[in-house]
Amino acid sequence: MKQIEVQIMGQSYLLGCPEGGEAQLRDAVDRVDAAMCKIRDAGKVKARDRIAVLASLNLAFDLAAQQAAAAAAPAPAATPVATASAAGAGEDDAKASQLIQKLDQALAGDDHLL
Repeated sequence: MKQIEVQIMGQSYLLGCPEGGEAQLRDAVDRVDAAMCKIRDAGKVKARDRIAVLASLNLAFDLAAQQAAAAAAPAPAATPVATASAAGAGEDDAKASQLIQKLDQALAGDDHLL
């Protein structure tokens, strides 16, 4: 396993990376760094750990929304298995939304998710 050094919000991290996965890992680091810097720059949250949690939630929410949009798109040849997994994705999205609302309420002292 290869190790690469990256910067997230100005702090260096040494990460393990599987062979051939460096571009994908660097893309993920760029997304996390951008999400964390956006929250930090908004000035509502100061603590690095809270910024990391909020950024993670925002990224997970975006991913769930993309998956829901992909599941809602008409499939060329839908099978009963594909239909069942699309229904499960809708339930997961609803659960994710409920979890985000609960976390938003718990973190009300830091305002709301950005």
